[in-house]
Amino acid sequence: MSVVVSFLVTYIFILAGVAYFTLLERKGLGYFQRRKGPNKVGFIGVFQPLADALKLFLKEFIIPKRSNKYCFVMAPVFTLMISLLLWHAFPSFYPSTCLGWGILYVLCVSSLNVYGTMISGWSSNSKYALLGAMRAVAQTISYEVSMSLFILFVVILYGSFDLYSISEKSFMVWVLFPPLFFQFLASVLAETNRAPFDLAEGESELVSGFNVEYSGGGFALIFMAEYANILFMSTLVSVLWLGGFSVGSPLLLGVKTLFISFFFIWSRATLPRHRYDLLMALTWKSFLPMALIGLLVVVSFKALASFLLF
Repeated sequence: MSVVVSFLVTYIFILAGVAYFTLLERKGLGYFQRRKGPNKVGFIGVFQPLADALKLFLKEFIIPKRSNKYCFVMAPVFTLMISLLLWHAFPSFYPSTCLGWGILYVLCVSSLNVYGTMISGWSSNSKYALLGAMRAVAQTISYEVSMSLFILFVVILYGSFDLYSISEKSFMVWVLFPPLFFQFLASVLAETNRAPFDLAEGESELVSGFNVEYSGGGFALIFMAEYANILFMSTLVSVLWLGGFSVGSPLLLGVKTLFISFFFIWSRATLPRHRYDLLMALTWKSFLPMALIGLLVVVSFKALASFLLF
């Protein structure tokens, strides 16, 4: 029973974090563009996320006449559920349950995210939604390969798949391997479909992409799932590359996570959208070879260290 309560409390805090991360993004983008952002609803706009959520969930949820209705309705729910399930591997300071193979769990669950996008686009029975879904599927699968190899590089370095043990004994890996760290950050941006890699939601050519037919609550659930993924990936970057619990306290881990989350906002405000063929070439011709070279180097050093010790 305590485990169920722990998970429910976690979900509530994640959704609250998602709500106020959207406020941070809107305020941040506002100041990047020399304007104030939301500042009318409550003190300096603090109730704006609640007003937005209320507006979206009170709007009519329109189901297109020719859509596959059951899949159309279930796709946003499935997407949000997968995003929340990722947090079961979160290395909290007082975990109620500890997944010994947390990294494998993260890789398996995150790979299911693509199905939510694919079902959303296909079930809408719209050519724009289907094109957006196809681009998102190709992009997500391609960048998942390089992202998984970067994660495997760190796992071999620590010799553990347990996120909690990694967070306790981790160190500032990015200082030793800055090129791999920045390529991993770019892979995370592409994996979460964020600017400058937001080709799945290209407004200028796909009229919002795979979610073009969604309104009201369905759109809100997809939106929440995207931001929950951003927060989780920011936490994962902080644990694997920025020191976890070992470099400072859990509070400092939160600060590092917030900094990486702000990087997502910063990149959206600064960088123009990539062309799709350049986006795909980047992972297959640049990130993947570098990830394989890094993996080969760390395996060689581990094997050499084991040979010298024995």
